[in-house]
Amino acid sequence: MLTIHFGEMADVKYGPNWFKYNYKPEWLAEPFVQEMILGVDNSIYIDGLVINSPVLGPIPPERLSGGLKTLIMIYEKPELVFNATSCGENCAPWLLEIGKQKDVTVNLEYLMTFPEPFEIRIENEDRIVTDPKEYILTAANYI
Repeated sequence: MLTIHFGEMADVKYGPNWFKYNYKPEWLAEPFVQEMILGVDNSIYIDGLVINSPVLGPIPPERLSGGLKTLIMIYEKPELVFNATSCGENCAPWLLEIGKQKDVTVNLEYLMTFPEPFEIRIENEDRIVTDPKEYILTAANYI
């Protein structure tokens, strides 16, 4: 399940930096990671350390967007808490999908809009929300 902690939180990792120093090239070959690369950055994993961006051409993984790097770290290191504030709205469906596959906790400092239907645990209140109104009213207490 996807768990969100709104507001400041101790021991939170910044995804783009963690990706830069900790990613493993074999992660990029995973089908789900390739789906995220296409879905978030509209880019295609080619092989090894080469990704084809429609804007930049062939790029190394370090040139992926900050939001995508954060998503990859959340997916690959679910035991850590990453600040998902660097993720844009285009990352929201992917956070939900990761949460369906693994139990993950992320930190958010803004009100990200999630597509329906969803089930998100708000850690601040140990509460599960399933509709936008409930989500907004709960998050508004912390951001």
